[in-house]
Amino acid sequence: MIRVLLAEDQGMVRTAIATLLGLEPDIEVVGQVADGPGAVSAALQLRPDLCLLDIAMPGGNGLAAAAALHAELPETKILVFTVFDRPGHLQRAMAAGASGFIGKNRPVDELATAIRRVMAGETVMDPVLAASALRAKPNPLTRREQEVLAVAIDGSPIPAIAARVCLSEKTVRNYLSSAIRKTDCANRFEAAHVAQESGWL
Repeated sequence: MIRVLLAEDQGMVRTAIATLLGLEPDIEVVGQVADGPGAVSAALQLRPDLCLLDIAMPGGNGLAAAAALHAELPETKILVFTVFDRPGHLQRAMAAGASGFIGKNRPVDELATAIRRVMAGETVMDPVLAASALRAKPNPLTRREQEVLAVAIDGSPIPAIAARVCLSEKTVRNYLSSAIRKTDCANRFEAAHVAQESGWL
């Protein structure tokens, strides 16, 4: 029996996926959580065979949870699923230790098959997302530039950004200027939007 921990922030979607996976003869959903930190905490307690992680969740996304899980429980397989077709997400998921990446628009039988394949040691990638990732340009941003842009995306002023990322205002301006230049944008808001749409944030 494959013991699965499901992390999905939308309650109805989470319940539906858990119910459908529960109909599979070899899959048991042993836990359900609504955010990234909850996934890490539950995984440490339940020790599932596989964690099925949504990307867009509150309190830290599925990619951050994947990295934490890979570090804490390297024997637990990670399968990321999402509605977003941003190639940067696939690249970041695999770098974080995920063994698979599948779109939420796939039928549940394909999801179940992906779970089995990951547990068999295969790497599973949604073919459409994989093709997009191969065509996409690599992420030019450093970790700090991504961090600053992620805070800047809501329009926060420089002092507020500096306080949130624990950097000086001058350093924040330098990171933003570098990110603007690397993304070939006119300002930080446009750069943050480009980075988000590319899946770099």
